[in-house]
Amino acid sequence: MFRKEFFTIYHGSLSAKSDGSRFIINTKEAIFDHLSTDQLIELYFRKDYRWNDASTDAAIHQHIYETVSDAKFVTFSMPPYTTAYAMAHNVIEAQDYFGHQLFSSIEVHDPGSFDRWDQRAATEIGHALTHAPHEFVVVRGIGIYAYNRDLHEMAKQLAVLEQSCRLLMLKTS
Repeated sequence: MFRKEFFTIYHGSLSAKSDGSRFIINTKEAIFDHLSTDQLIELYFRKDYRWNDASTDAAIHQHIYETVSDAKFVTFSMPPYTTAYAMAHNVIEAQDYFGHQLFSSIEVHDPGSFDRWDQRAATEIGHALTHAPHEFVVVRGIGIYAYNRDLHEMAKQLAVLEQSCRLLMLKTS
């Protein structure tokens, strides 16, 4: 996903739920091109000193695990075509076969003002995901938050969405 520019050097996060009250997430200094075990940290849902080294998205991941029972893996990514397309559209309507098979239409979540987004994000993302028809939510100007029980299925859904948005952008240019 790094090589496809879904993650940049310090933007993006990936986590896996390890049990009912713990999850493993990348550290805030992780470089996704060569992610190693020393760039991962296990966190308890109850915050302690380890949270200081974790990704800044850790609270959002925690909230998703607490509110979405099917979440085994969670990611935040910024695929360039999806992120750019969502900045100019309220709905993503797939016009390619694979996108149409997977989602056909997705509403873009508008975070409103970016002021205090870091304080609102966990609640808003959790709420949006529990009401979304898919295992992901596209947030205007920010990126995609996604969850799944299968890591490969999650990556596939994000790749199909990104390709659909790429085709939509190429169509309009």
